[in-house]
Amino acid sequence: MSWLLYGAYGYTGKLILEQVLAEGGERPILAGRREGPTRELAEAHGLEWRQFTLGTDTARIERGLEGVEAVLHCAGPFSATSRPMVQACLARKVHYLDITGELGVIEAILRSSDKAQAAGVALLPGVGFDVVPSDCLAATLSASLPEATRLELAFRSDGSASRGTTKSMIEGLPEGGCVRKDGKLTRVRPGHRTRVVPFRRGATRCVAIPWGDVSSAYYSTGIPNITVYMAQPDSVIAGMRVLSLVRPALGLGFVQRGLKRLADSVEGPDSAARERCRTQLWGRVEDRWGDAREAQLEVREGYSFTADAALACLERVLAGAVPPGAWTPSQAFGASFVTELPDVDLLAPFRPEPRSQEDRP
Repeated sequence: MSWLLYGAYGYTGKLILEQVLAEGGERPILAGRREGPTRELAEAHGLEWRQFTLGTDTARIERGLEGVEAVLHCAGPFSATSRPMVQACLARKVHYLDITGELGVIEAILRSSDKAQAAGVALLPGVGFDVVPSDCLAATLSASLPEATRLELAFRSDGSASRGTTKSMIEGLPEGGCVRKDGKLTRVRPGHRTRVVPFRRGATRCVAIPWGDVSSAYYSTGIPNITVYMAQPDSVIAGMRVLSLVRPALGLGFVQRGLKRLADSVEGPDSAARERCRTQLWGRVEDRWGDAREAQLEVREGYSFTADAALACLERVLAGAVPPGAWTPSQAFGASFVTELPDVDLLAPFRPEPRSQEDRP
């Protein structure tokens, strides 16, 4: 079955392609914004290639999807690229998957379920590290405490970010933080809250961030209050709070362009770092009576995990295992899906000790 890898010459796109070729799976059509690197990569592997940008020329995007059954979209920032690709996929009746962790993008796609059903296609945002492991963890916890009203998720990684991830983070700076409160997305100041998370490899202070699960976990679990945390040094947490004072200026065009030029020098982790690093995840649900459950999950380094998860999701979509509509990973494949991926360790939900006053919301 024919599928298209868009953003093939980017950091994560190349990792996914390397894995496809190593496993001898279906050979994708490669596509991207720029002709030179797209053609060079395709010719090196004897693959078909296409060049088109994700701008306002919708007819050209649709032509780029001719004969394609599914798109795995890997070119961020997705706030700029996702909408035109989704629209083209709906028009062409092509399944859509992406690796975004951008909260606004996930929210917009999940709200498009009716359109996807009408077109007879599946839309699956966040099929990489963002947000497969945390989404499955959230769904597992929710099942262990069905009347939970509060969900907290946290992750800790020793790995570094790629250029594309860094640019997506830069785009999100002017928007500040975000949590789910009483079922609604609620903006908060950057670094508005911290808590000490009892990861299995050691308790670590984490700071609240506007991660994609603030959207996806709500659709997966229905839990109305959601906060997501990331482990960061105290100096970074302090810097986030300082940024709240200048946040409006971070959205100015020349500031964004300057920061993104700096991001052009960023390189993702090399193969040795990807092999060495691990990512720890923690989650907690609590009901209105104070009963709680916690669980832990450990997976491979984030970009390596993304290649595993994205291809596993794509395989199931191409096999017809996902009905038309817009879905989170756990909705599409079940809460246990993450445990079917390589090198994953899940610590099942348990009733924790009462939390300290410091870590109460």
